[in-house]
Amino acid sequence: MMNPILEMRRITKTFPGVKALDNVNLTVQEGEIHAICGENGAGKSTLMKVLSGVYPTGTYEGEIVYQGKTADFRNIRDTEDRGIIIIHQELALVPQLSIAENIFLGNERASRGVIDWRKTNRSTEELLAKVGLIEPPTTKVDSIGVGKQQLVEIAKALSKNVKLLILDEPTAALQENDSRKLLDLMLELKAQGVTCIIISHKLNEVRYVADRVTVIRDGMTVASLEAGDALSEDEIVRHMVGRDMTHRFPEHKRTPGNTLFEVKDWNVWHPEHTERQVIKNAAMTVRAGEVVGIAGVMGAGRTELAMSIFGKSYGRNISGTATLRGEPIDVSTVDRAISAGLAYVTEDRKSLGLILDETIRFNTTLSNLDEVSTGGILNHNEETKVAERYREALAIRTPSVFQKAMNLSGGNQQKVVLAKWLFTQPDVLILDEPTRGIDVGAKYEIYTIINDLATQGKGVVMISSEMPELLGMCDRIYVMNEGELVGELSAAEANQERIMSLIVNE
Repeated sequence: MMNPILEMRRITKTFPGVKALDNVNLTVQEGEIHAICGENGAGKSTLMKVLSGVYPTGTYEGEIVYQGKTADFRNIRDTEDRGIIIIHQELALVPQLSIAENIFLGNERASRGVIDWRKTNRSTEELLAKVGLIEPPTTKVDSIGVGKQQLVEIAKALSKNVKLLILDEPTAALQENDSRKLLDLMLELKAQGVTCIIISHKLNEVRYVADRVTVIRDGMTVASLEAGDALSEDEIVRHMVGRDMTHRFPEHKRTPGNTLFEVKDWNVWHPEHTERQVIKNAAMTVRAGEVVGIAGVMGAGRTELAMSIFGKSYGRNISGTATLRGEPIDVSTVDRAISAGLAYVTEDRKSLGLILDETIRFNTTLSNLDEVSTGGILNHNEETKVAERYREALAIRTPSVFQKAMNLSGGNQQKVVLAKWLFTQPDVLILDEPTRGIDVGAKYEIYTIINDLATQGKGVVMISSEMPELLGMCDRIYVMNEGELVGELSAAEANQERIMSLIVNE
């Protein structure tokens, strides 16, 4: 019989005017993988901040028992000294430093104040071998992909003699192959005696690795479930959202019209490596009232294609033509692309989609300030009216449009990004990973907004790494590989096997 390594009892955490956690209980057995599920804003990250010392003892009510003893964690150093390591969704690596420097940053292998690089690099090689990385220790972190960066973070945790490893949305930015490698590594760590807590919205991954699942809703524990074949994704969803969700995607019946938007002979070269062609002779069409998907593995060129079309905001020596309703349009700058009727929802809403320290009102009108200005002077009353209109239309959950974007859940942040671009009244909306890091309930709401846009006759381009999402939402799917559009499938023709076959056999 396993023993609890962690018990969090009656944890209550209150912020001004908001009770984020209300008598939450969590028990994690030694040597298990324990999943925590819940909608955005349910309190998952707040609970982990309590556990990891970000919110120290005295700032919350309740009790933490770790390894059989009551724990009073004053800061992150306290928790790391006890073997509790958290890896956040936004990786805490320094891009310009090497893998070895990152792993031992703040925990240097030194003698008399001088770093022993031979020992550092040797220890790094041993740690990288444990997580399945073969990169040299001197490799700069910004030269490896996100999947490998996740493994570097885990190697860093292992260097601190981790006993309880917490991973917050570890696969949110990863492709399917990299995700599976990371999940398999978690199972290997479990076999070595490391206890893991995983926070994830990807329920198929939860079922793959988890021994038990705790579901949090509205700051309260609502279920503790034994994992295994008997536990279905639908049951987890029912506890998360408090209702049955028979269909993950809203029903839609579309009858796309004539060609609305077309790109021909689109070529893009890398902005720094001038000899490298990133996009090669791409050609695609989008009809009015149609949702068109772009599938492909990470690095296939999907984001590069989208950004290069939207104001040539990526790449150099860009050539090709873009037309709207059969007429050529000027997309040479972002302003001109917006004026032409294009909008682009970036895959990185926190860094590129929003100004997090500003209000919902500020962010909503940011892309179309002329509409809320008179003589070059902003009309704040009009700004407020616009923000309120979109808050209601998109069901943005917030007490006020004067709330800062950083205080919203991921799903509501994404709705603010959508509001910002919908306010420009685009004809074509390009969505890059529109539901990344968003729970199933919020995803459904985003999907409904997309369907509404198509019903209005807009053209929607959806880039997604989640094949079920593309298959559930799109009328047609283009498949991209190594900078080329290598195939096109109708909704009736498309399935995961055919998409992967086009990628592999291109």
